[in-house]
Amino acid sequence: MTYCVGMVLDKGLVLMSDTRTNSGVDNISVFRKMHSWSVPGERIISIMTAGNLATTQAVISKLEERSKAPEERSNSLLELPTMFQVAIELGNLLRETIGDTQKQNGASGGSRFTASLILAGQIKGMEPRLFMIYPEGNFIEASFDTPFFQIGETKYGRPILLRAYDRTMSFEDAVKLLMVSMDSTLKANLSVGLPLDLQVLERDVFEPLQERRIEAGDPFFEAISSSWGDALKSAFHSLPDYSMDSPSIIP
Repeated sequence: MTYCVGMVLDKGLVLMSDTRTNSGVDNISVFRKMHSWSVPGERIISIMTAGNLATTQAVISKLEERSKAPEERSNSLLELPTMFQVAIELGNLLRETIGDTQKQNGASGGSRFTASLILAGQIKGMEPRLFMIYPEGNFIEASFDTPFFQIGETKYGRPILLRAYDRTMSFEDAVKLLMVSMDSTLKANLSVGLPLDLQVLERDVFEPLQERRIEAGDPFFEAISSSWGDALKSAFHSLPDYSMDSPSIIP
């Protein structure tokens, strides 16, 4: 499985993904799930993937071929006029790839080859935009009411996002928030694991403000994990005491 999260801020976009892929407890591998393409000064497009590895790798490989083959640039994400059109193209490509894979593997393939994507980016003269693309090829866009998307193992890291997210927060605070969300997921689910990939996209810059891999043993991530655990314990012990002798009863 995996965990990827993308977040919209007033300042731009922040993305984080894990890299663990597993087929059982004794077959664990590391694969990048965050991919990016850019035209300096004109656009940047990033994609995070979750689901069947063969399907997501096929989608990314097709996008790589399109971006490098001049005769196919009219179909490339680097040539489409808006991020909405990019989302349509990517949704169609995902649906077609899933369909082709299922045909190649026969009816027994079922839903094993499904995948979902988070698309993030900006084209010059337009707003930074964030989309979640479903296996069927349809998609939704982030908004003021839904300012972040998660794919993969979403439930463990969601509560902290709901409580602490602020659209006006700094990139630094957003990175800390995503680290806490990721750490909560790592603690709860063995199918999500380090290293993590981080990308910060500042509005109107069209190249990553920061792009880095967070390896096991990273001192800052370990400090965040430890400090968050201590803060939760402290918060728990500060809650009102419950008495077994005279519990409060709410009718």
